[in-house]
Amino acid sequence: MPKFMDVHSGFVGVTEEQLRAAHERDLAIEEAEGVHFERAWLDPDSGKVFCLSSGPSKEAVLRVHEKAGHPTTEIYELPVEVE
Repeated sequence: MPKFMDVHSGFVGVTEEQLRAAHERDLAIEEAEGVHFERAWLDPDSGKVFCLSSGPSKEAVLRVHEKAGHPTTEIYELPVEVE
């Protein structure tokens, strides 16, 4: 299953609890699109949020974020991974 990293802007001053709530909104509806959100990171000073997910397509990931109330247009497929 392809992996994706998406970036959200405008989250300046958001707390860890608020990020967790947003992530949980994604988790609550992800199954309908065949997506799984694995993790989210926040830089509250810059207002950037980064989400790692797997799913069938970029469009499916974006639909979940839209339905959860935090859409983004910046998403990248991650076809190469090293550990």
